[in-house]
Amino acid sequence: MLFIRKYCLTIFIVSVFLPAVATAQASLLNRAISEVEVLDAQKAWCDALVNISEEGKKSQAAAKALAEKVIDAAYAYQLGPVLFKPTLTSGKDTFRLTKDGALSYFVGGDSKYPNDSGFALKDWKKCEIKNAGIVITGNAAMTLGNVIITDSANKITTVDKTWGFIKDDKGALRIVLHHSSLPYQPN
Repeated sequence: MLFIRKYCLTIFIVSVFLPAVATAQASLLNRAISEVEVLDAQKAWCDALVNISEEGKKSQAAAKALAEKVIDAAYAYQLGPVLFKPTLTSGKDTFRLTKDGALSYFVGGDSKYPNDSGFALKDWKKCEIKNAGIVITGNAAMTLGNVIITDSANKITTVDKTWGFIKDDKGALRIVLHHSSLPYQPN
């Protein structure tokens, strides 16, 4: 009788618990971030910045519609606050934890953020990333480096950029941290 109980318990563990553990492990592996995904997300962000700038030549409404789609696809505002510190902000409007704050920074036009002129509307024609480092831990990744943006007059703007990424439940890489600042210029 004891043998039968042990045998039944073993069958139960093998048939119920092991598949559940395997499924959980597979889920975690599927949510692990690769360096290629991070680089692709950064390139997509750069491409989106240039595309929003192009749409801005047509109208602010077109730029705003595209920027809203980009923010929905790239950032994690639908999961909660995003730690977003844009480059050219100050005072009470320095940090943008909401989608509306991010959208205003990119395309302006929100009376709650009267100093926003639309960073993405500055006639950008090229954007590239130069990472100093990438750290990946499972379903989270962080990057530190520069974003180099060129406008139509070939003026180059370089910003220091830190990004934090996670994967959502559907496997999409999402920005949860975006800190940008102008490089330090000693006197």
